[in-house]
Amino acid sequence: MLVLLPPSEGKAASGRGAPLKPESLSLPGLAEARAAVLDELVELCVADEEKAREVLGLSEGLRGEIAKNTELRTAGARPAGEIYTGVLYDALGLATLDTAARKRARASLLVFSGLWGAVRVDDRIPSYRCSMGVKLPGIGALGAHWRGAMATVMPEAAGDGLVLDLRSSAYASAWKPKGEVAARTATVRVLHAPTRKVVSHFNKATKGRIVRSLLEAGAAPKDPVELVEALRDLKYVVEEGKAGALDVLVDEIH
Repeated sequence: MLVLLPPSEGKAASGRGAPLKPESLSLPGLAEARAAVLDELVELCVADEEKAREVLGLSEGLRGEIAKNTELRTAGARPAGEIYTGVLYDALGLATLDTAARKRARASLLVFSGLWGAVRVDDRIPSYRCSMGVKLPGIGALGAHWRGAMATVMPEAAGDGLVLDLRSSAYASAWKPKGEVAARTATVRVLHAPTRKVVSHFNKATKGRIVRSLLEAGAAPKDPVELVEALRDLKYVVEEGKAGALDVLVDEIH
């Protein structure tokens, strides 16, 4: 099973240890595309703070994020699973998983990123600010930038099991499963059962809990049908749609 996650907008501070080692990151087939984004992002943020703020879509109150980007090559790095924070990651609770579930998380979770393309949760990265919706002056739209490299790298990363795609639309633009990989890809929408509406906060939290439940249970579904069975065994209420689209119904918003 491969689980595709969005990053969090907010991130924990960089660590105090060794700085980024790009060659150590997973999915080495993305190295050239990563280097291009890193080079332009750092150059932009060093050269023109006001233009960087505009390009990155940052409010005046987030101006400090630009300084963070200027230090990407020298700031201490931490495991990506510690850098990404927010509702989904709080519910996932990587730090509190038992040893076996943590091992499964390292093998099966892949976080998509405007800067790195995609990283595993044990890849060491610095804190940064660069969403997939950004258009860098030289590279252009990051979603389009990543598609070429992803088309080669991701089918291999997907292996032969289920691909559980929990990415938001901006991050899904970087890679769309095709062919037989698409046939074993599932997406999840979380609905408030009484209203059958998506509510952003508990949508993210429930997705985090779903991933945690699957990791703790050691579930290894091969396709969307087996995922439905696994989720129902874990007491989730699931409705099946077309082409691997699943609705998980939740009564309480929390």
